[in-house]
Amino acid sequence: MKLNIKILLGIIYIICFSILIFTVFSYVDLKDLTNFTFIQEHKASLDSYKNNNQVLLLSIFFIFSTIWVLLLGFGSPLALLGGFIFGKWIGTLISVISFSVGSLLLYSLANLFLKDLIKEKLSWRINKFRDLFNKNELLYFTLFRFTGGGGIPFGIQNVLPVIFNMKSKNYFFATFLGLIPSVFIISSLGSGFEKYISDKQTIIWSEILFEQEIYLPIIGFIIFCILTYFLKRKFFK
Repeated sequence: MKLNIKILLGIIYIICFSILIFTVFSYVDLKDLTNFTFIQEHKASLDSYKNNNQVLLLSIFFIFSTIWVLLLGFGSPLALLGGFIFGKWIGTLISVISFSVGSLLLYSLANLFLKDLIKEKLSWRINKFRDLFNKNELLYFTLFRFTGGGGIPFGIQNVLPVIFNMKSKNYFFATFLGLIPSVFIISSLGSGFEKYISDKQTIIWSEILFEQEIYLPIIGFIIFCILTYFLKRKFFK
């Protein structure tokens, strides 16, 4: 691919990402995210809107999350938000689906336009795993996703399979299955926080960790980290 096409794609990406960030922070001030009154007031409005327009809200969340992942965004904040808005079960499902679709779109575009560049810049990260993926790409990429990609940023994880030309179908299902555990834990934490502020008049940080809806996902996250550590040592040394 010619250099000027790569530059054009890079400029388009930067413009789209900048517009997305500008739009988000035009409506939300970071300091408001720690303001309990702000959260409660907007939660009440959000609950009312969700009850009357749940399908539309799910569609908006899906589209936004898909575009966010396509633009190399990381998924944890959106999984937390999904759990907060929709609850842990629906939040997990809509997050995993949108992350998987966004990842697949990014992978497909990278495979079409940036294959040579990715192989040149990133092949060293995955060369030692090439034989594993060639043996059973669905199984090992699922494990790769499950273990958090060996600490590799989510956006880079999404384009690494370009190196060994993974089938799109296997890529999607491996991403979907591999993301479920971590997304469920994060969505559960978001759901727990939503229930906490629904029952309280103020946030008391010293007691929030002792709420069952909060500490259970945290314990689950710790267990998950321990499990992924041993899986990484076994399969991705």
